[in-house]
Amino acid sequence: MAITGQDTADTRHTARALRALEYDDPSVRLAAALAVGTEPDPRYVDRLIERCATEPEFHVRDMLTWALTRHPVDLTLPRLLGELGSDHAQARSQALHTLSKTGDPRAWPAITRAHLCDPDDEVARAAWRTAVVLVPEGEEPALAAVLATQLGRGGRDTRLSLSRALVDLGDVTAPALHAAARAADPRVRTHALATDRLRRDPDAGFEAAVEEAKRVVALGD
Repeated sequence: MAITGQDTADTRHTARALRALEYDDPSVRLAAALAVGTEPDPRYVDRLIERCATEPEFHVRDMLTWALTRHPVDLTLPRLLGELGSDHAQARSQALHTLSKTGDPRAWPAITRAHLCDPDDEVARAAWRTAVVLVPEGEEPALAAVLATQLGRGGRDTRLSLSRALVDLGDVTAPALHAAARAADPRVRTHALATDRLRRDPDAGFEAAVEEAKRVVALGD
């Protein structure tokens, strides 16, 4: 097959776009990701996923995820699932985040307990969000039981993320939260009580729910 001038121009355009994803200036990388998503091309997918694993700027990573969602899911899904086993935490967390945006139920079996309990907070938080989006009907109680093992973990943002995931699962989380509210660790009890309050009253606010839970735990009830 003869190579036309248009083919050559397309190749140069693709090469320029991919090079721009590596520029030192984050605004250039952001614009490049936007351009790649605006004009999807299968040739971009591998490089977008590779870049997700190393991109330091949050806003650029978010645009990379958007660009991936603009490509056919049958093309991106196998590559994203492959990233879930990466040794690099950012590769795992960004793959999980992108899977939550694509929402394809075929990804569910790849979200394992290891991801939900990942020692890296960003990976675990992404796994919680993604699992809540993808969990099949009937498997919510089992997911809630695993998520409840992470109560009391990390700082304020991590605990808020876990509470939101449990609240989003709905009333099926009540048994797991009630069991965790009797845990020996006061941090676990506090987090469980606060999350249960939010489950019953989503408008209560996380900070208010935590303060109320702390008072309950301090009183030994």
